[in-house]
Amino acid sequence: MNAAPDNDGTRILSAAPAAFDARIIYGSDANQFAELRLPSSRQRSPLLLFIHGGYWRARYNLVHAGHLCAAFARAGVASLNLEYRRVGNAGGGWPGTFDDVAAAARYVSQNAASLLSRFGINASRFAVAGHSAGGALALWLAARDSTVKGAASLAGVNDLHRAWELHLSHDAVVELLGGTPQQVAEHYAEADPMQLAVKTRQLIIHGSDDAVVPADLSSGYVAAKSKAGEQVELISLSGAGHFDLVDPASAAWTRVQQALLSLIAA
Repeated sequence: MNAAPDNDGTRILSAAPAAFDARIIYGSDANQFAELRLPSSRQRSPLLLFIHGGYWRARYNLVHAGHLCAAFARAGVASLNLEYRRVGNAGGGWPGTFDDVAAAARYVSQNAASLLSRFGINASRFAVAGHSAGGALALWLAARDSTVKGAASLAGVNDLHRAWELHLSHDAVVELLGGTPQQVAEHYAEADPMQLAVKTRQLIIHGSDDAVVPADLSSGYVAAKSKAGEQVELISLSGAGHFDLVDPASAAWTRVQQALLSLIAA
């Protein structure tokens, strides 16, 4: 997932996003912060909590996700682009990575009144979205936090057991959870969105030409969750690659943004 030529969809990994408006600190670690981007009109704007990917590893950070967040600011939605401890950071992996996502959501809920008075954000209930490995974290958060009004996974690693079976990114999920499903079954049971009940609306978006996360991690997830009676929708984007889903300059972006705006406004 290092920067590569534009024709494979990774342009945003080397292009600088628009500046953020404020940095929100939700914990004492250097990685426990989020970048806030605000729309020009601050009239109780809705909030999107966005979780970047990178197979949960420390060498990938939140910068490239700033492009998506800036696009939502232009569309009238405030966003928090979340950084968190990852594998390779002190305290990252299991359970620290998950603790950080929960702590950020808790910060939003506990500071809703301040976010409204300072920034004009209506954070009483908020939507969460994530890309790639962040998609799994977004669904995990939606399964445990009732203040999440909707969740979206973009090209997400939505099935951690399947990710292990496929040895995705050199067994990244083993690094995240501290072992295989046989070694730490309880970690997979607590972390894998496929094994959790998600009671809010879910959008699962995947490109047909994704060479980083196989599209069947999304189609299989939606099939299983639909059978379980969850409110889940699959949006398959023909010809879209992995990073097209978070690149406002891509051909897929209009459909992605429309879908997320429908989730945020619900």
